[in-house]
Amino acid sequence: MRALRVLLIVVVILGGLFVIVDRVAVTLAEGEVADRLRTNENLADTPDVSINGFPFLTQLAGGELDDVEIGIENYEATTGSGDEKIRIADLTAHMKGVEFSGDYSSATAATATGTATIAYDELLKTAKSEPTRVAPGVTAKVVGLSDGGNGKIRVAVEATLFGAELPEPVYVLSTVKVEGDSVRVDADALPRIGSVELPESRVRAITDFEQRIDDLPGGIELDKVEAAKNGVEISVKGSNVRLAG
Repeated sequence: MRALRVLLIVVVILGGLFVIVDRVAVTLAEGEVADRLRTNENLADTPDVSINGFPFLTQLAGGELDDVEIGIENYEATTGSGDEKIRIADLTAHMKGVEFSGDYSSATAATATGTATIAYDELLKTAKSEPTRVAPGVTAKVVGLSDGGNGKIRVAVEATLFGAELPEPVYVLSTVKVEGDSVRVDADALPRIGSVELPESRVRAITDFEQRIDDLPGGIELDKVEAAKNGVEISVKGSNVRLAG
């Protein structure tokens, strides 16, 4: 009995040491991957990296991580318009089947899914901010975006009618969708501005717009988008996504 107790104690101690070594190793690996990702994507801040699954050491020995979660608080994506950038907030991505080199100089995920938010003030930069003539005596411009409920965007249009600015903006509910590498906003119905007959094409030149989003981390792409309280929530996805190298 005494020998059995000693054996059990040794097993518990060795198991505890293995857990400690495993957790230390995963912490070091998370830091290394985060540094590589920051350099690779030219990020202003070090991202959050969590390597999930236990034990880590067996994944390390196999050269493939089951599940890696990446969190980037603020990411500046290119827009295809010169040096203009659009800020994407709270980008979180889950990477599955991440193959890596021994020093983490290269790492590629078989698949990736994630979410992020584009604030309404960021998306507003794409809309026409200067008054534009939509009919004789009528000019208009988009002055605000907000949550319209039920997955719609509420677009505020400021208009002038024969030189007199309307006392209140005209509001229109719009559908937001992903179209290729862009987030597109289209009015469900045209707004009424006074009693003037407005050409649809000219009005839609004001109310409808799109924001191109290029160069997301690792080559992930836009998947879906929906209007929410503080901005549009986007879903992203990808395959053979590069974390480093």
